[in-house]
Amino acid sequence: MHFQQKLTNSITKNQSNVCVGLDPDFSKFPKHILELEDPIFEFNKAIIDTTKNLVAAYKPNSAFYECYGLKGLESLKKTLDYIPKGIFKILDAKRGDIGNTSKMYAKASFEELGADAVTVNPLMGFDSVEPFLENENFGVFLLCLTSNEGAKDFQKPNKLHLQIAEKTRLWNKKQNIGLVVGATHNEEFAEIRKIVGSEVPFLVPGIGVQGGNLESAVRYGGKNSLVNSSRGILYASQKKDFAEIAAQKTEELRKEINKLIFNTEKNNF
Repeated sequence: MHFQQKLTNSITKNQSNVCVGLDPDFSKFPKHILELEDPIFEFNKAIIDTTKNLVAAYKPNSAFYECYGLKGLESLKKTLDYIPKGIFKILDAKRGDIGNTSKMYAKASFEELGADAVTVNPLMGFDSVEPFLENENFGVFLLCLTSNEGAKDFQKPNKLHLQIAEKTRLWNKKQNIGLVVGATHNEEFAEIRKIVGSEVPFLVPGIGVQGGNLESAVRYGGKNSLVNSSRGILYASQKKDFAEIAAQKTEELRKEINKLIFNTEKNNF
């Protein structure tokens, strides 16, 4: 199934634009989970079990698995395999290297790990992105304007986000490119959307702990985009009820997004 269709189906399935970032951190785990043989997988499994009817996507960040060595990578694979069929899977790995290396990264992400999309840093140019785009059933979310404070160092003053948006128009021949646009940037949302058009999906981090603007994210992200929350959902509780509280936070975010989408359409934005 085509990248865009998989994403649309996943959003429609649960009437949700929520993406839950699966970023395991032992220092924030409930104590009873740490006593299990595979605490990373068991934590993720519990989160998935309680939120699978509320989300459009899951986004494990590879760094939070690699730091635990081979066992962490095994847990990453088990987690991606456990995500129910029909829910979009994004590997947050921020890849980007010369073409031959990117080809291997693409093989690892899509064929071995089973992701539907991977985050990619496009600063090395098209040959570093192209291998991820060869199969229209899989795609990328290019880093366009990130949510962190350091975006002010190079991205914003040099208008890199506008250059990346322009390149997206040229590169998106198979309609399998999305953009990462942080919710901490209000004015830039409209600029980027104007360049890439209405069909390119946004992956929007920065809601919650980073204090991003959800209203702008929904208004300019549109119905085919994903709003990511990681810490605000995963670690809302560090007690035995962590998975149930995570589901409550997911449902709250889902309802808030749906309300904003309704109001946006009603006011013809």
